[in-house]
Amino acid sequence: MATIIVQPGGARAGRQRVNLTAMAHNRLMLLLILFLGITLVLIGRLAWVGFFADSGRGGDGLGGFVPARADIVDRNGVPLARTMDAYSVAVRPSRLIGDPAELARKLHEIFPDESEAAFHKKLTGKGWAYLRRRALPEQVAAVNALGEIGIEFPREPERLYPQRTLAAHILGFAPNSDGVGGMGVEAAFNDRLIDPALRGQPFAMSIDSRVQGALESELYTQLVQTRAKGAAGIILDANTGEVIAMASIPVFDPNKLQNYAGKRCSESPLCNHMVQARYELGSAFKPLSIAAAMDAGVVTSMSKLYDATAPIAIAGFRIKDDHPLGRWLNVPETLVHSSNIATARIADEMGAEPLQHLFRELQFDQRAPIELKERAKGIWPSNWGRITTMTVSYGHGIAVTPLHLASAYAALVNGGIYHPATLRKLKPEEVPEGHRVFSVATSARMRQLLRMIVAAGTGRNADAKGYRVGGKTGSAEKPQEGRYNKNSNVTTFASAFPMDNPRYVVVAIMDEATGLYGLRTAAFTAAPVVKRVIERTGPMLGVMPDERRDVDISDLMPLLHGNTEKE
Repeated sequence: MATIIVQPGGARAGRQRVNLTAMAHNRLMLLLILFLGITLVLIGRLAWVGFFADSGRGGDGLGGFVPARADIVDRNGVPLARTMDAYSVAVRPSRLIGDPAELARKLHEIFPDESEAAFHKKLTGKGWAYLRRRALPEQVAAVNALGEIGIEFPREPERLYPQRTLAAHILGFAPNSDGVGGMGVEAAFNDRLIDPALRGQPFAMSIDSRVQGALESELYTQLVQTRAKGAAGIILDANTGEVIAMASIPVFDPNKLQNYAGKRCSESPLCNHMVQARYELGSAFKPLSIAAAMDAGVVTSMSKLYDATAPIAIAGFRIKDDHPLGRWLNVPETLVHSSNIATARIADEMGAEPLQHLFRELQFDQRAPIELKERAKGIWPSNWGRITTMTVSYGHGIAVTPLHLASAYAALVNGGIYHPATLRKLKPEEVPEGHRVFSVATSARMRQLLRMIVAAGTGRNADAKGYRVGGKTGSAEKPQEGRYNKNSNVTTFASAFPMDNPRYVVVAIMDEATGLYGLRTAAFTAAPVVKRVIERTGPMLGVMPDERRDVDISDLMPLLHGNTEKE
């Protein structure tokens, strides 16, 4: 039989191993409890910040994670204005340890757009002061590397415009992220942007940033080529009134506002010429006046003739044509040759009342109906006599904004319904009903006539192939010191496309363009802009070129005689 020998020390060793295991287990549990406790503290802290820390900005609940001012986006969701915590650089002069002059020199190297003298003044001042608002992270790092304890880096909510100058006149600006907008959409929709019930929900504009970029690009290119003083343009949905793009040149960067106080609109980059500048828009008014005569029963036939053999002498004035044909003209020829004389005779036969009624229905005597606060009211004739009726018919003696004209052309081609312009992206059920200003038959005839002007008249330089463009030129001398300046013109091309089913109105204006080779009229300055804009933006807007389709103008073309003249 085998003998089992029990070692007295074995039991003791076993008990030691059990004790060590229990100790390790206890330590592990303690670490887990500690970790859990820290996690709970962090979660509690986050919850406290979320639910209570927002009170300083007037918010509730989890609003601390949501900017106090809503983002602004285009109709496709592209951000155009945002509020975020931005870096700032500030100084407490009393805490500075370095030489202010040397520090000013180094700050100028980091921020070269501000002088050493300006920095030195702040560094030696008596109180806390900003050295830079909206500083870039790399700039903050460079200042921090100076090792100056008197310089601080507060984080503050800032309104930023990531697309820089794009659509600046429409967006406007908000000097303070939580405050009141200064102009544009920021001011017009301020209550919506700061509404606590809608925090976190971006405001969708009607603007398409792609189309906006193309419009601004083409206007600027033409401004440079024609050495113009300024330019403006708009693309308007003809059936809803939504502004798809609106541009005014020169532009400004809302991220880098400067003080333009005291400057007139014509001298300030902040001026939105589409809604603030008022122009006598010349021959672009002629289709409106002839449409009024058609609805008034004055123009009953396209073949009706009007005497344009000689200028009209009335009240000491002479109404004449830029390119006189010296013969009687029918209605299509009146528009294709852009005859002031024939248009004036049509208006004279119609009388003042129908023309006044139409222009009031088109809001020419009011501020253009759009949400923007910075809108100019049209200049309405103070004394509307016979000569006024005649001159107003071809766009002289009355001044409106380009937006007025764009909305009028939308009604002219869309079947006769006037829709107020809007900068809100509209759902189908939100489109206003509008009101009728032209009959359906007149609108249909005007689509033919406008298409004919581009196909065979003064608008041929706007004929974007396959897009069935229709429109009218307008060249007008600017009034200065009680008289018209022959060397200062505003040229306009007002159009719509595609004319067989109009969807968009495009208006381009060039202010004091000197032109190429002395060609300063709208046919050579404004019409080419419209052509290029439509060619670039048509596909973006879902309109593809199709040269197999067009407006049927076969019944009008035989009425044209002789060569057409370019206005």
